[in-house]
Amino acid sequence: MSTSDQPPSDLDSVRERLNVVTQETRFALLQDILGHPSELPTLKELDYVNPSKSQTTIRQHLQQLVDAGIVEEVVLPEDRRQNDLPYKFYGISESGRQFLEDHKLLRAQDTLREIYDRVEKTDDIKRYETALRPER
Repeated sequence: MSTSDQPPSDLDSVRERLNVVTQETRFALLQDILGHPSELPTLKELDYVNPSKSQTTIRQHLQQLVDAGIVEEVVLPEDRRQNDLPYKFYGISESGRQFLEDHKLLRAQDTLREIYDRVEKTDDIKRYETALRPER
């Protein structure tokens, strides 16, 4: 008999989401998103700070985080887009932030930001990092 206040289906859902966010590559991506100055990096920025992973691998892991409701794609409206600059970004969803907070996975955000700031970036990545972002 379970002593939990949550029904088994809720426990299964929590367990599944924890499994998604704690997998090594996805956890690293979450840390990169949280460490980004706007908390809305592009795929190219995430690819740059994860040189041991292919862009395809990063895209697949991001999609799993999106499917789990932890991360959301945020798109810049067409009328605000600029040539040669990104318009699709990845950020922690409201429910994802609450989930991470509930499970004590947000405690190092200031440290993550400091680490991200220390990464040496190419001019192209600096340009992407300072590109216009959508309102959230």
